[in-house]
Amino acid sequence: MADIYGGYAPILHNIAVELQNKINGYADACMKERGEKLFEHLSWRLKTPESMEDKCRRDGLEPCPRSALKKVHDSIGIRIVCLFIDDIYRNIEEIKKLPGCHVVLEKDFISAAKPNGYRSYHMILEAESPAKDIDGNTPGLYFAELQLRTIAMDTWAALEHELKYKKDIKHPELISEELKRCAGELAACDVSLQTIRELIRQ
Repeated sequence: MADIYGGYAPILHNIAVELQNKINGYADACMKERGEKLFEHLSWRLKTPESMEDKCRRDGLEPCPRSALKKVHDSIGIRIVCLFIDDIYRNIEEIKKLPGCHVVLEKDFISAAKPNGYRSYHMILEAESPAKDIDGNTPGLYFAELQLRTIAMDTWAALEHELKYKKDIKHPELISEELKRCAGELAACDVSLQTIRELIRQ
């Protein structure tokens, strides 16, 4: 099969690096001005061609460059992991100010967790690039998905991901119930830690 990204993968890579630099830029400015760390770490990835093809098929889309670049919005994935819940929302405020970026979708799974206990904040950004996009626009417009979590949420999500994709797991129903219980306990801990920090800062 031809490249699912139609030769646009290097552009996606450059956009991901640029977004990373912009996010690190406002975080560094906050550290310099206020001495406050806005997140613990940031990571990004480009969805592999194989994963993108699978995603297109699961979504009932033709596995082609137009689907990968315009209809599926997570070819670029960025994850920001924070120490405290409030830091997530502070990052969201800063992300909405990023030049050359427009938020097209937000899903708050922190205020309203998924039924399985999953918590995270998702944003879809439309980012400008000096490179032409598949529609011939200059600047080009490309999508990126951002996920913002606390460390506790990220640890839980890693376990849930392993359960979802690992084959031949014994007692998956029992594990799912235990994960859901742990999600509630971790959420309560996140709230308690946030409260403690606020008390310290009073």
